[in-house]
Amino acid sequence: MSPTRMWSEHRWIYVGAIVVLVGMMIIGLFTYTQQRNTNEAYRKANQLNDALVAKGFASRNPSNIADTLGTDGGVICEDPNSSLKRSLWLVQLSNGAGGPGMRPVIVDRQILEAGAEVIKVYCPDVLAGYQKKINDLKTADTVDD
Repeated sequence: MSPTRMWSEHRWIYVGAIVVLVGMMIIGLFTYTQQRNTNEAYRKANQLNDALVAKGFASRNPSNIADTLGTDGGVICEDPNSSLKRSLWLVQLSNGAGGPGMRPVIVDRQILEAGAEVIKVYCPDVLAGYQKKINDLKTADTVDD
C-alpha cells in the first residue's frame, strides 16, 4: 500500500485526531485561566478577611468573599467615588425610615474603615478618594464591642 493511498483511506482518522487535540488544548487553556483567576480571588479574599479580623470584625468565609468580589472587587470598584454611588451610599447610612422620616445618622468609624479595607485590597487606586469621602462624615463610637 502506497503512503498516499494510506493517507486518503485514513484521512478522517487524522482529521478527527487533530480536531480532538485542538479541542483539548482550548479546554485546557480556559481551565488554566479559570484556575488562575480562582487562586487570585481566594488570595485577595484571605487578605481582606485577615485585614478585617485585625480591625476587630468576625472572621468570614473566604470562599463567600471570593465568590462575591472575585478578582476585581465587582461593583464596589466600579467608580466608587461617583456622585451616584455616593448618594446611594449616604442613603444607606440613614435611620431606615422612608419618606419625610428619613434622617442621616452618625456612623461608627469602624464600619467605614471596613469599606476602606475592601477598597485597599481590590482597587487601591481609588482609596484616596474613598478616604476623603469618609473623612467628611461625622462619626462616633456607636457599635458596642
